[in-house]
Amino acid sequence: MTNMTHTLLDHDNIALVLENLKLGVIVHTPERIITFFNKEAERITGYLKEDVIGKDCHIVFKTPFCGEKCSFCEGTPKFPSGVKEYPMTTITKDGVVLKIEMTVSPIIDHVNGFKGVVASFRDMTDSFNLSLKAENLSNFAGIIGKDKTMQDIFKQIQDVAQYNFPVHVSGATGTGKERVACAIHDISSFGNGSFVPVNCGAIPEGIVESELFGHVKGAFSGAVKERKGRFELAHKGTLFLDEVVELPLKTQVKLLRFLQEGTFEKVGGEKKVSVDVRIISATNKNLKEEVKNGKLREDLYYRLNVIPIHLPPLKERKSDIPLLAAHFLKETEEQSPHPVPELAGETIDAMLDYHWPGNVRELKNVIQFAVVRSRGKKILPIHLPLEITMNKNVVFRTANRVPEQPLISFKGKLNIESVKTAVKQSGGNRSKAARILGVGRATLYRFLANNKEIKKFIDQL
Repeated sequence: MTNMTHTLLDHDNIALVLENLKLGVIVHTPERIITFFNKEAERITGYLKEDVIGKDCHIVFKTPFCGEKCSFCEGTPKFPSGVKEYPMTTITKDGVVLKIEMTVSPIIDHVNGFKGVVASFRDMTDSFNLSLKAENLSNFAGIIGKDKTMQDIFKQIQDVAQYNFPVHVSGATGTGKERVACAIHDISSFGNGSFVPVNCGAIPEGIVESELFGHVKGAFSGAVKERKGRFELAHKGTLFLDEVVELPLKTQVKLLRFLQEGTFEKVGGEKKVSVDVRIISATNKNLKEEVKNGKLREDLYYRLNVIPIHLPPLKERKSDIPLLAAHFLKETEEQSPHPVPELAGETIDAMLDYHWPGNVRELKNVIQFAVVRSRGKKILPIHLPLEITMNKNVVFRTANRVPEQPLISFKGKLNIESVKTAVKQSGGNRSKAARILGVGRATLYRFLANNKEIKKFIDQL
């Protein structure tokens, strides 16, 4: 009896401690039924205990709080150490957008049985806003970058997410247009709804209207029942129209009408359907040129391009390459049971000298290729694809390294003359130049990215 009382007191004390933490804490069973919800969780989310206790967390919170990042939908999590930490955007019960830092871990009993989940989180909104203002963010809603152009894009995304205006994202293939659309969706009031992507160029012209707007029973041969289109599926969420200029002109008329009136008719139907959907479009082409070429209606151009966001190619923000490479290495490690090797300094140099026609998507593929080829050892230039290692700048600099000389220390001072001296002394090796200057490689890369004179000087070495 004494032991049982002692155990009960222990449990009560634990609950008391959790209740008074300055961290939001949620505990749920393997079936996602919430069993504990502390005061700070109430304050952050806007939900009261009676709103959530005994209910499925996915039904209570929906996305983005409970959604694609959930690690426990299929039993015991598989990530290393059983603990996962990540930043995320969530929307409170009252519709306020918050930035939170989430830590989730499984509850495992003494016989290694999975008994549930404990999640703790803190409100980082004020800290995030200060970092955004200071242009000191490296990860914004899953988008990686510290380059000035990316910091400006982060601000654009933050600003536009608060309004239901059409957004058009432009940029070359592989720059991350869908990722930007997802970020806008996640941090907007539409984040609780679905994100529905549509590749307009991949749908056969004969069925594109049915795919987008749905059809009624008997609308055409094979229409044996009524069907919802992508617009209805995206109700209370976001519809992402990728390669929007590939839509047939007839469909563009129907899209224009929806943007003007907020309603549409299903194929074969006469009844107007009203949905609440945010529209984000994207293309890797110049919209104005497509209007001139007769591929895009001019009136639709003005309806879609209300808020334009342009993503730069990777070759124009090379200072982000080390950051992106580290991110993709971490992703690979989370998906692999084996430890992932680090990148050698000369490997980063080789990647910085490459022109990246496939942009961020190509960089991710290269990292995965190099991880496999390196077989767990440090990733050297020889582990990169041939198109990178055969790049004339890399070959020239490797073959024409200047002899080692006594290094001059600049004690972290970066100016055009000190950087020129260090780069020349290192034979064009940026990693060695950074060591000479007494700064980190990323700091030097950012300096080089913003100084065309230095870049020209390096190219002439």
